[in-house]
Amino acid sequence: ALIAQAAAANANLRAASARVRQADARARIAHAGLLPQVDLTGNAARIRGRSDGQSLRETDWSALLSASYEVDFWGARQAAASSASDSLRAGRADRDALALTVNAGIANTYFAVQALRERLSLAEATLDVARRVLAVLESRHAAGAGDAIAVATQRALLANAELALPALRQQEIEARGALALLVGHEPEGFEVATRPLASLTEPEVSPGLPAELLQRRPDLQSAEAALRAAHADVTVARAALFPSLTLTASGGVQNPGVQAALVTLAGTGNSLTLGAGLLQSVFDGGRRRALRDEAAAREEELLAGYRGAIIAALLDVESALSAIRNLEAQRVAQDESLAQSLRAFQGAQARYTAGSGDYLTLLDAQRSLTAAREQRLQYTLARLQARLGLCKALGGGWTRPATP
Repeated sequence: ALIAQAAAANANLRAASARVRQADARARIAHAGLLPQVDLTGNAARIRGRSDGQSLRETDWSALLSASYEVDFWGARQAAASSASDSLRAGRADRDALALTVNAGIANTYFAVQALRERLSLAEATLDVARRVLAVLESRHAAGAGDAIAVATQRALLANAELALPALRQQEIEARGALALLVGHEPEGFEVATRPLASLTEPEVSPGLPAELLQRRPDLQSAEAALRAAHADVTVARAALFPSLTLTASGGVQNPGVQAALVTLAGTGNSLTLGAGLLQSVFDGGRRRALRDEAAAREEELLAGYRGAIIAALLDVESALSAIRNLEAQRVAQDESLAQSLRAFQGAQARYTAGSGDYLTLLDAQRSLTAAREQRLQYTLARLQARLGLCKALGGGWTRPATP
């Protein structure tokens, strides 16, 4: 639900969609250059003059349809249209890459909010345990069987536990504000439903071909489209070195039908004009060749960047898989650590309450249990973040394994 809300309200995504619409307009402009340009013109002029004692007046008018077309001998216009289309594809891929980053940020921040809330609950539970232990210490000390140092130590431990709560609440507020920013919602009044991290189902990792990254990851699609556009730009720059041929034609009706330098023949008549123009640059100081060299160097730069992006994508996947594998290897040890820490604390608390235990043993067990619970929470968060990292490294989405 948060991701769906961000798709409509996130400011960066809306700006990216606007950039895609701009690229689409530029692509349509470039494709329009492949077709002839047709114009309709209408002119009217009232002429009045006096010469040799005679006054003459005349009304000239015309309605003409004209067309012009530059013959694409060298493929420059077609290459320009291809470059614009590839730039549009690159813009769409950039928007998808941004959406993937935003979605991953939403999920990551959502996990962080839930983890902070669980840390708050854990801190409150630890505070409750510390209060109960302090009550036992104070009652034993009042009865003359306790140690004043143990009471002071437990009070300090209780105070430290109380100090942790405001800091955790502030972190939760900041994380919730960051999540509101990603979603495109005002921080005030923004709420997220509480859900324990342990209740989330981790998706299974299914095998796939590394080459699929070339089609899945939007950043690789963007790099490939940009490379294609640069290759087309080289064709455009090279074609500028050769002559250009432009064909023109116009026809319609006009009055007078024929205009000459010496005699104007009155009357309305048809008009038809055909023309062809050939243009070849003779000297421009090497500007066109420099533009061609610049386009070629740009293509070489994007080619190197594309290759680097592929290697980086493979590294992202390898790192994410390695993180999942190593976290999976810690699962048994994490479970055992938490279970034994809880068992040790319960035993130490029972013995101390019965009067046969040592306070330092109880204190160590209490600290070990708090650390084990905190470590277990961080471990659960790390597992979710690792799978989120793999999902992002694969280009988003998740393929469910086929049902047998």
